[in-house]
Amino acid sequence: MDMSTDFIPMSVFSESSQGRLSVEGKIFHKFDMKPHNENIEEYGKLCRERTNKYMIKSRQIQVINNDNGRHMRPMPGMIGLKASGPSDKKKMPGKGSDMKRTRRDRGEMEDIMFKLFERQSNWTLKQLLHETDQPEQFLKDMLKDLCVYNNKGSNQGSYELKPEYKRSSEEPDSKLVPTMLIH
Repeated sequence: MDMSTDFIPMSVFSESSQGRLSVEGKIFHKFDMKPHNENIEEYGKLCRERTNKYMIKSRQIQVINNDNGRHMRPMPGMIGLKASGPSDKKKMPGKGSDMKRTRRDRGEMEDIMFKLFERQSNWTLKQLLHETDQPEQFLKDMLKDLCVYNNKGSNQGSYELKPEYKRSSEEPDSKLVPTMLIH
């Protein structure tokens, strides 16, 4: 036993059933106890017994015989209530090996991007990921080279082609025949 007086002064508190705290006393001496070498086996036995005691399950399962489901019927007012559990929560789709996207050739990918931007002038990253089925980082790199990101305005959060890649509306298509209007 090791007794010492040089430690931080402490007090003992208690709490009543109403929640009021009160000081029970002050601590003037500190005692540290260690089992003697000759008692170490008894102490080990005590620790094992204590551990085994708390490993025994105190709850038991009881099987109800000839119940015919009387105890399992919903009580009045309980109909319509939905039980909450793990099955109710939305499961996020995990990114597995089957969901990995394979990177296409850059030239082929540029052609696909130009065709998409002919169809629609503004695209969000999410839409482009869905349409192209390409890895996100690869698509972002392509967008940096080919597109402008709209930070403001009605098309906020979307990408549009850089002006040098856009087809001007004044350029006639090869299929169209120019016509002249005479007044």
